[in-house]
Amino acid sequence: MATANSFDVVVIGAGPGGYIAAIRAAQLGLSVACIDEWKNEKGGPAPGGTCTNVGCIPSKALLQSSENFEHAGHQFAEHGIVVDKLAIDVARMMARKKTVVKQNNDGILYLFKKNKVSFFHGRGSFAGRGEGGLWQVAVAGAKAETLSARHVIVATGSNARPLPGAPFDEKNILSNDGALAIGAVPKTLGIVGSGVIGLEMGSVWRRLGADVTVLEALPTFLGAVDTQVATEAHKTFTRQGLKIVLGAKISAVDRGAAGVKVSYADASGKAQTLACDKLIVSIGRVPNTIGLNGDAVGLAVDDRGFVTVDDDCRTNLENVWAVGDVVRGPMLAHKGEEEGAAVAERIVGQKPHVDFNTVPWVIYTSPEIAWVGQTEQQLKAAGREVRAGTFPFMANGRARALGDTSGFVKVIADARTDEILGVHMIGPMVSELISEAVVAMEFKASAEDIGRICHAHPSLSEATKEAALAVAKRALNF
Repeated sequence: MATANSFDVVVIGAGPGGYIAAIRAAQLGLSVACIDEWKNEKGGPAPGGTCTNVGCIPSKALLQSSENFEHAGHQFAEHGIVVDKLAIDVARMMARKKTVVKQNNDGILYLFKKNKVSFFHGRGSFAGRGEGGLWQVAVAGAKAETLSARHVIVATGSNARPLPGAPFDEKNILSNDGALAIGAVPKTLGIVGSGVIGLEMGSVWRRLGADVTVLEALPTFLGAVDTQVATEAHKTFTRQGLKIVLGAKISAVDRGAAGVKVSYADASGKAQTLACDKLIVSIGRVPNTIGLNGDAVGLAVDDRGFVTVDDDCRTNLENVWAVGDVVRGPMLAHKGEEEGAAVAERIVGQKPHVDFNTVPWVIYTSPEIAWVGQTEQQLKAAGREVRAGTFPFMANGRARALGDTSGFVKVIADARTDEILGVHMIGPMVSELISEAVVAMEFKASAEDIGRICHAHPSLSEATKEAALAVAKRALNF
């Protein structure tokens, strides 16, 4: 039996991996505590981690607001809707974002209560092992407490990586945190890094009127994305007004009263300068083990700072597990959730499996970009013989009715067996369409399987069916 401070499982961190691990463990009959230090504006608990507070959720709120603004200014007229004196109230937009975040914070607290998870608001850290080999976990919150547990799950997430010599001040040089809290539309906005955060935040402020320049160190755009999709994305974003500079090597970042000046060499080696009001730095994230006190108990980390785990998320310490951004693998909220649930099930002796090959990726720009599995380039480099089929949204009736016909769906299958090896999409609402591809790949489906499944008409999902048919060169509507 658990006492007030003794549990079967203590989870450190209430981001997607942590809170899901806690809830699943409680569903399985274990006594569970979850520790998290995020605070809202009033100092109260704000579980949900980076994703809920300064990541996935608030960014989608701002993306939706800014897309509505752009539609009102540029697309509504063709629908016969006339908008006069269009303006953006940034303060109200930010207030809505905060409301959405709070709703998610409160939802997690409700789920903890519903599932009888004990929540402790503060910073959790290892405090050694006690009687019976139980782990001792200290909570530094409104009051100091020590919890005991048979199992500990580390789910402490990640932090934004700063540019060397240019730390975040969240006023002029911004991480994702500051990028989501800009109080007024900047005239000029610089972004370092053309990954998910850079493109999404660049899209938000470009739609609202900022002159946005993206500096990318790599010579290619969206290198992890299928080349055909990346080419379409680059063309579309450039046409929308994003200025994308590839092969940019930054040499200095100077902040002053007037904003930020970035000195860099372009792809040809020529010295260039970008002057901007705000600079968003999105060059990746680093695992967060600050204050965890892992060194004191011998918790192993690799040379990049990630907690070392095996395929089942076990650390080098008995009954200590780690999930999410703080361990190897893609830094995606849904990957952390799957690991969290799987660890809870392993603790009670079940045999769950998380397949990184079928973890979907999404960039919530407009058009959206989504993919699962390998790219055509990766497969060919591995010597795999494949067939690919594509279908454009311009030939899809629902996309025409929406007035958004950009992009396409691409299905890649093994040339001999027809097994689906990758699905890549760019277009309207593909974040919702990609799940069909994930299900298909989990069940080792063939392209013909999707091609022979009846899809509702008219729907965007028909583009997936048609792309699957196109693998065998028998698309019906293009």
